[in-house]
Amino acid sequence: MSTTTEAPARLHLQGVEMSVEEFLALPDDGIHRELIRGTVREFPGDDEVPLRSPCVTVRNRIHSRVVIRIGQSLANWMDTRPEPRGEVVGGEVGFRLKGTPESLVGIDVAVASAEQVAMLGPEERIYNGPPLLAVEVLSPSDTHQDLVDTVTGYLEVGTVVWIVDPDLKMLTIYQPRCEPRMVTARDEIKDEPYLPGFQASVARFFQ
Repeated sequence: MSTTTEAPARLHLQGVEMSVEEFLALPDDGIHRELIRGTVREFPGDDEVPLRSPCVTVRNRIHSRVVIRIGQSLANWMDTRPEPRGEVVGGEVGFRLKGTPESLVGIDVAVASAEQVAMLGPEERIYNGPPLLAVEVLSPSDTHQDLVDTVTGYLEVGTVVWIVDPDLKMLTIYQPRCEPRMVTARDEIKDEPYLPGFQASVARFFQ
């Protein structure tokens, strides 16, 4: 006798207001969601292709490769830092951004401070508070409004943001109270005050 497992029903929650606790209690139905200032935003993911079930997806390989390259460079740098160290994490790891209302976002690559790591309990799944650095790699489904909301949300809580464009092989650095800076594959990133001692060729991120 064979049995079949039904995929969880997909919920349509775009624009619904809820708390972080309510958001964390949602079932995994295969839709990428974030909680932005207390309101649910759904990302359908034009670059995702269903595989076997609605809850298993395949990412755009170019997007994923750039994420790995940047994460590798940042992780190698973090390994050289004195103890206690922060953490470099990826895979849309969750950060609870303080505010009223709060936000819960998933980040492609993030740098968490040593102080932030020290406050985590052994069973905690998400970071409390904003990261030092948030790296977001653009996907075909991202809109201009998505970009504006993402950058604004991070800057409001003091996080530096790298918005990375794999097609143009460039990234834009947004820092609180500073003008945005654009760097290309001909440039290096170094002497950044929030990443002391970090140095990397931008071209390497896109190899």
